[in-house]
Amino acid sequence: MNYSGAEILIKSLEAENVDTIFGYPGGQVLPIYDALYDADIRHILCRHEQGAAHAADGYARATGRPGVCLATSGPGATNLVTGIANAHMDSVPLVAITGQVPWSLLGRDSFQEADITGITLPITKHSYLVRDPSELARIVKEAFYIATTGRPGPVLIDIPKDVSSTVNEYIVPEELHLPGYKPVSEADSWQVAEAAKAIAASERPVIYAGGGVIISGAHEELLRFAELLMAPVATTLMGLGGFPGTHPLSLGMLGMHGTKYANFAVCECDLLIAVGARFDDRVTGKLETFAHEAKVIHIDIDPAEIGKNVRVDIPVNGDVKIVLKQLMDILQPRLGEAWREKIQTWKKEYPIDFCDNRELKPQAVIREIYRQTGGDARITTEVGQHQMWTAQYYTFSKPRSFISSGGLGTMGYGMPAAIGVQAGCPGDTVFDIAGDGSIQMNIQELCTAVNYELPINVAVMDNGFLGMVRQWQELFYNRYSHTKLFNPDFVKLAEAYGAEGFRVTKRSELAPVLEQAIRSSKPVMIDFMVESEENVMPMVPPGESLSKMLG
Repeated sequence: MNYSGAEILIKSLEAENVDTIFGYPGGQVLPIYDALYDADIRHILCRHEQGAAHAADGYARATGRPGVCLATSGPGATNLVTGIANAHMDSVPLVAITGQVPWSLLGRDSFQEADITGITLPITKHSYLVRDPSELARIVKEAFYIATTGRPGPVLIDIPKDVSSTVNEYIVPEELHLPGYKPVSEADSWQVAEAAKAIAASERPVIYAGGGVIISGAHEELLRFAELLMAPVATTLMGLGGFPGTHPLSLGMLGMHGTKYANFAVCECDLLIAVGARFDDRVTGKLETFAHEAKVIHIDIDPAEIGKNVRVDIPVNGDVKIVLKQLMDILQPRLGEAWREKIQTWKKEYPIDFCDNRELKPQAVIREIYRQTGGDARITTEVGQHQMWTAQYYTFSKPRSFISSGGLGTMGYGMPAAIGVQAGCPGDTVFDIAGDGSIQMNIQELCTAVNYELPINVAVMDNGFLGMVRQWQELFYNRYSHTKLFNPDFVKLAEAYGAEGFRVTKRSELAPVLEQAIRSSKPVMIDFMVESEENVMPMVPPGESLSKMLG
């Protein structure tokens, strides 16, 4: 049977079990939107294409299924770029579909023409410019396979308007044949054996777990692996929730704003076992001194990451879920009591805490959100001080419960991501912990949440500054330059969008307002008037060793 290219696209998306698309219509995607009218796919109309990309990203991180976003050509497509880059940096499976001017107009600087495949070349795992509707079914199948296998990432499909309008036969694609793409799963047995020898010989091992643990669904294997070795576990920002934060072996987050005991443990370990992590500069600090006494085992599905930033003694290329099983098959239980006792001493001497002077502190707000939700919520964040306080003071114990922009550090990510999370996990409590600067970058998406009755809770840490930039200015420049904010009335703004708005100015209001927000069936924005010049501590100054922490 014959269908238009747009209809073939929709049928192909349905064949991939796509249930939600986040998008914004425009001229070159009109045939696709017309085909969507009768589709068994929910479309969520965001208020900006960047919001659509971040919502699809949040949906993917929370559900483990690929997120899908749709935009028109030119500015619609370029507005997706930040969201695509964000997904690329954090290895999020995303399929971005863009409209394009007809083939006859390509290369002529036509109205709303942009070379989006060229623009996004460095930030996509793969991209397609569709030439013929007969290719569409195969391309969609390939795109979803590439986006979700190996190290996940974004794939772009750019569809000229004449391709989406032309009628062609819909043929269900056969088995995929991608000769240049062979993602690994099981590691080489020799590599695994060498890693096991190093583990057996170590006295002070530390497991350094990243986002790959969550992506591969290896959280249960990591827990059993850590308990088998009785080895402490430090996580990256992206790894939060991959290991229970309440577990005695948990060191919390390491790096620039990590716990002191996590950083001390990495500095003094004799073996560092990196599991699905990429040795980001915010984790390592000064490279020459990072884990300088340790042998390094690096387990990662992406061979390009192994040895890219630090010297690796034992590379193990494979899916971390499978590799951890391979290791546990040949490892023996161990005790390591002296090492654990030393770490417990550090935990007692250097707890994560703040000076509680009874003013409204952002750390106290986040602790109360944790208490009110029992740690059983999906938390998104924007980017800045509030993001680091969330990592420090909300104890994550479940995978896919912390959704934040890590590698790109995208302000404006949290609210649209929360929309995607709530759309994908409708029964869950969802909080976007935001800064008063970041929230205003995509605040229009509050209207999307109201429109689709998605009861997200937005907690704005309102300190009147671009807080993280101000902190760096205070510590390293001794003066503030253009970081003081003039803010709107967030309560009135929320009400204008049709959401509920609350303001909290003192500690006694915290619990009752949060209780009311969580009970609400509507989107809620809470303006927390927190102390204006509070700093995130501890902090490793840029370029310094992990052992040289401030605070």
